[in-house]
Amino acid sequence: MKIAIIGATGHAGSAIFKEALKRGHEVTGYVRHPDKSVGILPPDADLIQQDAFTLTREQLTGYDAVIDAFATTVEQAYLHIDLADHLIHELRNTDKPRVIFILGAGSLKNGDHTLYDTLKKDPHAAAFINTPLNQFRELQLLRWTDNVNWLGISPSANFQPGPATAYVRGKDELLKDDSGKSVLNSDTLAVALLDELENPTIKQARFTARNA
Repeated sequence: MKIAIIGATGHAGSAIFKEALKRGHEVTGYVRHPDKSVGILPPDADLIQQDAFTLTREQLTGYDAVIDAFATTVEQAYLHIDLADHLIHELRNTDKPRVIFILGAGSLKNGDHTLYDTLKKDPHAAAFINTPLNQFRELQLLRWTDNVNWLGISPSANFQPGPATAYVRGKDELLKDDSGKSVLNSDTLAVALLDELENPTIKQARFTARNA
């Protein structure tokens, strides 16, 4: 597959980039600061310095999959929604590429409420809550979109750097192990996502995963 990754030097984007390369896919990264790839991506990684908000329909439809692994500051977390809206606008009434959004865990159900409902009660929530809130809204936007071939993936509550493990996959519930921990390594997310891209099982839906 020809795969484009927006935010290829970030936490999730770099893990997905390397996993896709390992599987023999043709991967291009769209980044704001190519110098940040040093020590993160292979020296010969195919990177294009371009603002994601300037990506055009012509560019996007040249790929089989476009992965939005865009990251931003808490103060500008609304850009998650803005970029999703831009990609949707450019790709209306297309089936190719499959466009994938790395969503937050906040929208996952945690008992009779969402993880976001729990997070916003944290006494330190003001320092971080804007990100899960806007990623929750991003998912809502996607769920209103029926003429773009989109896919979402939400990590576990604790999304951390780490090697790939076996994984458990779910849909809309926050996944926890027997000790109550909800953890997903970045490389495990990459494996789960590439497995879905190579063998599609869902369309216009979101799934989640945790370390097994």
